[in-house]
Amino acid sequence: LVEPFGLAPYILKRRKSLISVFEIIDRVPKIDPDDASALKPPNVYGSIEFKNVDFSYPTRPEVLVLSNFNLKVGGGQTVAVVGVSGSGKSTIISLIERFYDPVAGQIFLDGRDLKQYNLRWLRSHLGLVQQEPVIFSTTIRENIIYARHNATEAEMKEAARIANAHHFISSLPHGYDTHVGMRGVDLTPGQKQRIAIARVVLKNAPILLLDEASSAIESESSRVVQEALDTLIMGNKTTILIAHRAAMMRHVDNIVVLNGGRIVEEGTHDALVAKNGLYVRLMQPHFAKGLRQHRLVV
Repeated sequence: LVEPFGLAPYILKRRKSLISVFEIIDRVPKIDPDDASALKPPNVYGSIEFKNVDFSYPTRPEVLVLSNFNLKVGGGQTVAVVGVSGSGKSTIISLIERFYDPVAGQIFLDGRDLKQYNLRWLRSHLGLVQQEPVIFSTTIRENIIYARHNATEAEMKEAARIANAHHFISSLPHGYDTHVGMRGVDLTPGQKQRIAIARVVLKNAPILLLDEASSAIESESSRVVQEALDTLIMGNKTTILIAHRAAMMRHVDNIVVLNGGRIVEEGTHDALVAKNGLYVRLMQPHFAKGLRQHRLVV
């Protein structure tokens, strides 16, 4: 009985902070993720369209990150988005995930406004790999099967093989039952990224969103992570890829170049190289690392 009373001054001192925490917990989300009246189609073709989209973040409503933005991605297509920092690249992915909604314009999935779909259903059909992957403080096994809890052992390990993760996992003393520490602190950035890729492989969502998925990887892991990403986008999935790796650009169906929240260039890698515009200036450092197959003049 003494111990709780001893905590009273501590609790009172932090009362305001606790109130703020509970206010956040009690906050009703603007989007009901379990709306039974929202659409849950049995099949997804995967076509995505941004139509006249304006967007600004709630913290800076006066700054348009995307302005009259228009983009079409056909079902099964792979589209790369490149641009300077702050040009709106990651915002595109946030809007597809419905972390935010546009302030103007519409986003369509298979011809229907994104807002018409059940939110949980929508996100269950999206596979997201970010620059800083989410790693849970549990085992490697739990981190991978989080994507699909009913997956078999064989399916989990096959996903890890595709992600170039099985070899390093198997070399650990406890294999797939190895605890990764708080937010994966016991893993290298490359290992964390490969586990995140394995999770997306296992999920097998029809739409892939890759946000700078290999940019933070140490050089010794870069090749195996890149190979895993290449394998991931080879499937017949709609893929939106944010990256600056020249090798990846050659395998996509279309490249859009953002500047100031608008598309300023669009086309294949070869077409944009021939144009010798902003794409070339953005990609020049990456070609200089030995990935160049063209002579660029800037």
